[in-house]
Amino acid sequence: MTREEVMDKLKESVVEMDADLAEVAAKAALETGIEPLEAISEGLSAGMQVMSDMFDEGEAFVPQLLVAAEAFETAVNILTGGLSDEEKAASKSGKVLIHTVQGDVHDIGKNIVKTMFEANNFQVYDLGRDVAVEEVVEKAKEYAVDIIAGSALMTTTMPAQKDILRLLEEEGIRDDYIVMYGGAPVFPEWCTKIGADGYADTAAGAVEVAKDLLAKKAS
Repeated sequence: MTREEVMDKLKESVVEMDADLAEVAAKAALETGIEPLEAISEGLSAGMQVMSDMFDEGEAFVPQLLVAAEAFETAVNILTGGLSDEEKAASKSGKVLIHTVQGDVHDIGKNIVKTMFEANNFQVYDLGRDVAVEEVVEKAKEYAVDIIAGSALMTTTMPAQKDILRLLEEEGIRDDYIVMYGGAPVFPEWCTKIGADGYADTAAGAVEVAKDLLAKKAS
C-alpha cells in the first residue's frame, strides 16, 4: 500500500470501529516506514475527528465512541510497540487530569469528555467525582500533567473551580498547568473571570481547546 492508502485505512478503521482493520493498517504503516507519530496524528486522529463530529451532531453515541477508541488504541499499541517508554510518552498528545469538582457527584459528562480525550491519544488520569481542591493540585503535581480539567454540574459547586486556581497561585505553580473548565452551569465569562485558560461546552470541543492551548504554550 502507498502512504496515502495506509493513512486512509488507519482513518477508516476508527470510523468503522474495526479493531481488526486497525491492526492491519498499523502493521502496514510500520512496513511502509511511516513514523508512528505521523500515523497516529494524520491517520488515527483524523478518524477520531470524524467520530467527534458525528457525536456532536447526534449521529454517534458513547458506545460507538468507546468501540472506536478500542480500534484507535489497538493501532497505537502496535505503532508504539517498538518505542522506549520515553518515546511512548512523547507519542501521547498530552497528560490530562480530569475530575468533577468538590461537592459535585455528577460524572456522566466528565466521563464522556474523558473518553474523547483518550480516543484522541491523551493520557488521562481520572480522579472521579467530588474531588477535594487540595487533591486536585497534589495529583497534578504527582502525575506531572499538562492540563487540569474540571467539571461542575451545579452552580453551588462552581466556586471550587476558582479555589483550584487560587491554590495553584498560592503554591507558585499556576503557570505550570493549562486549566480548563466546563459543565452545565459553567460559561466562558466565568472561566475568564476566575482566570482559567479554557472553556468548552462539548466533549469534542474540549479536545480541540486542549490541543490549541497546548500548541500555544509550546510556541
